[in-house]
Amino acid sequence: MRGLSRGSTFRYSMVMSEMEQTSPAPGQRVEIRIPVRHNPLLKTIVDRVNSDEELYALWTCMNVNAVTRLGMTDHGPIHFQIVSNIALKMLRQLLEKGVVPSVVRDHGLTEADAEVIVVLASLLHDLGMSIQRGEHEQYSLFVAQPIIDRLLEGLYTPYTRAVIRAETQHAIIAHRSEGRPMTVEAGIVRVADALDMTKGRSRIPFEAGVVNIHSLSAASIEQIEILSGEEKPIWIKIRMSNSAGVFQLDELLKEKLHGSGLEKYVEVEASIEGETEKKLVKIFRL
Repeated sequence: MRGLSRGSTFRYSMVMSEMEQTSPAPGQRVEIRIPVRHNPLLKTIVDRVNSDEELYALWTCMNVNAVTRLGMTDHGPIHFQIVSNIALKMLRQLLEKGVVPSVVRDHGLTEADAEVIVVLASLLHDLGMSIQRGEHEQYSLFVAQPIIDRLLEGLYTPYTRAVIRAETQHAIIAHRSEGRPMTVEAGIVRVADALDMTKGRSRIPFEAGVVNIHSLSAASIEQIEILSGEEKPIWIKIRMSNSAGVFQLDELLKEKLHGSGLEKYVEVEASIEGETEKKLVKIFRL
């Protein structure tokens, strides 16, 4: 899986380790790359995403708000590329194990349409951050709607496009902390968002001196592997350098996994590497 930046190793066995966090310079674009396989609809949509100036401008605004103004982790195109790749990988692993996507079960659409929903929601789920952080998931709904329609134009009948738009928007709103996904696709996006947690994502705020549990815990996550499990379809292995990373698992990942509808499909295993923990800060002052 090429084109992911932040320096991580992303293999299609799905290994995430640190990537050099390089937020693109002004005018420098990050191209979204996703393994579309034999899904021509998805390929067309990804091509449209990569040529959509308004969407890229909104991603830039989001990252300015998140990283520059709030000292948060990356919320730019690199984050959305990573989340969309994770979500697509998770969906395909579930399909291989016979799990039926909700849009197939409830609306009679196809697995290819489920891939479109998962990728669209992954790419657009934080658009409200271009306005403000608080309640950004709700703002994302109305910011995303015309973009979804534009990306889907001419690919579906009006009826099917409306269904895919609604399913995508449900996945967007359901990724919030108190969200309760009603579809397999929404649950996947919710969990995939939480899995972009390796230390590359927190590098900019951490090196800028933003020392809090969010930056420290993210800096502790060395690698994430998304594999096929024996007991459950998805096996997530997380390697940490410091026990501070437990915050990412207990407060963030566990919260996103709980109530996602994917609990019976996902197992998580975490370990601290090495005999001694990596020292992240020398002194912490309040």
